[in-house]
Amino acid sequence: MSSVEFLVELRDAAQMMADAANEYLERLKPPEAKEYDWNPDKIKWTQAEGSKGPYQRSDDVNSPDFKALLKDLETHNGKLTRNGFFYWKFNKSAVVGRKKRKV
Repeated sequence: MSSVEFLVELRDAAQMMADAANEYLERLKPPEAKEYDWNPDKIKWTQAEGSKGPYQRSDDVNSPDFKALLKDLETHNGKLTRNGFFYWKFNKSAVVGRKKRKV
């Protein structure tokens, strides 16, 4: 085996190790650290008052971001927290509420 062939095989082996390490690290991230495909700033929110105080709500069904948020909520049993906001889906409707989390 020539030194060039050896270096190519060594490089390929190192790349496979790096790829495996990256995949493993990706699985170790907490769910909140993973990327999501909706932007709450692109969703129309309105102020509302509930039994537990003020919150924002949306039924912006024409927004792709709202639709992606609904799907994300469905995978998290209707409740999730992102960037300091608690989001929830109202039962049997396409309405989402959000409220700033207390620190």
